[in-house]
Amino acid sequence: MGRAFQNRKESMAKTAAAKTKVYSKYGREIYVCAKQGGTDPAGNLSLRGLIERAKKDQVPTHVIDKALDKASGVGGEDFSPARYEGFGPGNCMVIVDCLTDNPNRTFGEVRTCFNKAKSKLGTPGSVSHMFDHCAILAFQGSDEEAVLEALMEADVDVTDIENEAGQITVFAPHTEYAKAKQALLDAFGELDFEVDEIQFVPQATTPLEGDDVAMFEKLLDALNDCDDVQNVFHSAELPED
Repeated sequence: MGRAFQNRKESMAKTAAAKTKVYSKYGREIYVCAKQGGTDPAGNLSLRGLIERAKKDQVPTHVIDKALDKASGVGGEDFSPARYEGFGPGNCMVIVDCLTDNPNRTFGEVRTCFNKAKSKLGTPGSVSHMFDHCAILAFQGSDEEAVLEALMEADVDVTDIENEAGQITVFAPHTEYAKAKQALLDAFGELDFEVDEIQFVPQATTPLEGDDVAMFEKLLDALNDCDDVQNVFHSAELPED
């Protein structure tokens, strides 16, 4: 599977405004995750992983606690997931995952981002079939055989395991996320996961060059500026600096 999962550009929080957006996105995702699976991280592995990721991204504790408090109460916002697929500059494939309380507004904002970058929104399923929807768990280690054995004993459907530079990366279908993570924790105790996510990994990448690179960056920046956008996955392969 290679290291294609790292292909996705992360939005860096370099300013106070950008940090606020990062906090807001984490708060919204934590709220929805806690609403769906319970507010106790010990019993909701998806929530536990999300909180750990938020802390690594320096999201303040009060932002996390506020989202959990909202999820444990009655009422509050009614966010629902929305996914949009399309073709970016150079015909690269793009998947945009959102959490929204107003689907019509969100669709309009995402469509505007695509239009301004001379890109085109497609229909549901138009590009996602060219991605693998993966649970990805990476941690420090070197004994991939022991990891594979632990996962197989727990009857986890493993897609791939990489061992590179002292880090083991496990790929599994997204439906196996909780099962795979629990199996690793049971076998090796507390692990400090460097990657603990569910992502869309492109089956093939699309090299971009020339004007397409700048236009693609424009598309990414516009999407990351949308409050409702949580994640952007793509097949673009950008030239190295």
